[in-house]
Amino acid sequence: MIGKLNEAMLDALLEILPVEFSVVDASDNVLAWNKHETRIFKRPAGVVGKNVRDCHPQKSLEKVVQILAEMKNGQRDKARFWIDLPIGKDNASNKVLIEYFALRDKTGAYLGCLESSQNISDLQKLEGQKRLLE
Repeated sequence: MIGKLNEAMLDALLEILPVEFSVVDASDNVLAWNKHETRIFKRPAGVVGKNVRDCHPQKSLEKVVQILAEMKNGQRDKARFWIDLPIGKDNASNKVLIEYFALRDKTGAYLGCLESSQNISDLQKLEGQKRLLE
């Protein structure tokens, strides 16, 4: 990153990003996440410090473990998939994009993983173009 942000600015930036994310370390322990109150995939605060295996539904756990293992051994730097998920008061089906990104230091050593999720239903409806302030 070019430049430095103070803690208040960094916190504000991480909360305003149009994606929710979670960060796990190289030992697969949950370090942090953003958007606690508005997350698609809710997590209790007690999850911080726990192994990511304790945070995922059983039906997806095997794939999550595989993705992390492939990131650790250098076979993979990212994984992208999407699902239809009922969201909101009306439980309408929404398209949710989920991405995993390997976090590496400058030498390429694995530091952990960033998992991001975003409701992209509104993005899928975009057509044409809309210019600034139109």
